[in-house]
Amino acid sequence: MGLRAYQMKARQDIHTGFSNFDRQLGVLPTGSGKTILFSRMAQDFQPSRTLIIAHREELISQAVDKLEAATGIEAQVEMGDDRASLDAPVVVASVQTLMRETRRNRWPRDHFGLVVVDEAHHSLADSYLNTLRHFHDHAKVLGVSATPDRGDKKNLGRYYQNIACEVTLLDLIQQGWLAPIKVKTVPLGMNLDSVRTTAGDFNADDLGHALEPYLGRIADVMVEHRHRKTLVFLPLISVSKRFAELCRERGLKAEHIDGQSTDRQAILDRFRRDETRILTNAMLLTEGYDEPSIDCVVCLRPTKVRALYSQIIGRGTRICPGKDHLLVLDFLWQSGEHSLVKPAHLIAEDEDDARALTEKIGDDGDMEEAREAVDADRTRKLTERLRQNRRRQGSVLDPLELAVTLNDAHLAEFIPVMQWQGESPTAKQLDCLVRFGIDGNAILTKGHASFLLDRLITRRKLELATPKQVRLLRKYDHPRPEMATFKEAQAFLAIKFGSPAGPN
Repeated sequence: MGLRAYQMKARQDIHTGFSNFDRQLGVLPTGSGKTILFSRMAQDFQPSRTLIIAHREELISQAVDKLEAATGIEAQVEMGDDRASLDAPVVVASVQTLMRETRRNRWPRDHFGLVVVDEAHHSLADSYLNTLRHFHDHAKVLGVSATPDRGDKKNLGRYYQNIACEVTLLDLIQQGWLAPIKVKTVPLGMNLDSVRTTAGDFNADDLGHALEPYLGRIADVMVEHRHRKTLVFLPLISVSKRFAELCRERGLKAEHIDGQSTDRQAILDRFRRDETRILTNAMLLTEGYDEPSIDCVVCLRPTKVRALYSQIIGRGTRICPGKDHLLVLDFLWQSGEHSLVKPAHLIAEDEDDARALTEKIGDDGDMEEAREAVDADRTRKLTERLRQNRRRQGSVLDPLELAVTLNDAHLAEFIPVMQWQGESPTAKQLDCLVRFGIDGNAILTKGHASFLLDRLITRRKLELATPKQVRLLRKYDHPRPEMATFKEAQAFLAIKFGSPAGPN
């Protein structure tokens, strides 16, 4: 499925979801075109007005520009001294402005039909919630965020009612829309035990002090990768400036940039034209910055926040002619006190999954290969569970059998994250699952039933083999049973059973 097809399906899923839920979440990794997606949603909602909320000037400018480029709609900005007209079809506003009651009350509660929250992982902050509560009784709310893990989704479920669409980082890598990610571990152990935690993440000043003694050795590592176009993230402006200076001392073309740089655009232009090969910054370029030619990202700002780490690495995942992968240089941090976000968290479902992926990635590994290896291990364990627990050879499959049959462990391990997903399955859901050959008595939640039905209906639309066919294909040593089409399965089984069509 191409990127446009993903975006089209996401729009359809969001519209379908709004028939049952007023507050929905779209889970879309950096580089998936989420700004284009919500621009199209604003177009779909016309003549109702749309409010887009963001927290940084770069995101606001990006939303205005891409909205006009994608739809022709001219948005107006509500931020600081800029005041949007009450007649504007789309308003792009900073949350810092709307958190002020006098500015928020300019807008009647029923003024907007759609409210979009960019970078929705910030939604639970009071500044966002106060603004959303002003409008959400009369408007549909769509939050968009880079791929969160299961715990983050559950937290966001305190406000959002449904995950309308979800595309993973690996989905887009495997389809060729994002660059593959390779990780190289650099065994330079920096101790973080003395670093304090402030507002849920490492204190930037403490990080800067802990990092400074190692900057020269890190710059030496950069010499080994001088052929790459590298974006480096550091905790403090002073540390970023010093690191750029150390890189230049080693003959590298390096520059620093921050929000106060008077020639900021010129610096970015030199980096774009390859006149500069290393660009250092103190968390300025985490959001709203696109330079597809970046093929190396170095995070020297360790974090506990997965969303922040995803944004940092996402600066390098866009595809570009001549770029075959993104290299992530992963410097080791020594810490007995803190839980650190690692490259594996970009594709992990939870902490256990992240640990398994980190082990498979090793010192010099590929994200896709690690995911395949972990999934294969998981399926082997499920197969062993099935072998030990099997008491019958019935014509229907329970979720464990289905997971092993289709080589998809997620089918057996569904954990609710939204409130409705933990409710009991409906009679209609169970009836439909039985017609697919699934044991309805083994389905305990509405979310699990919905997840299974989505997978099964998608397989049917793609004209893939039924679960029953796949089980037989696997029994008779078909090379890729879960990928066989319905007709291929029929033909294969017809030969085995000596009948014109074989079982379905």
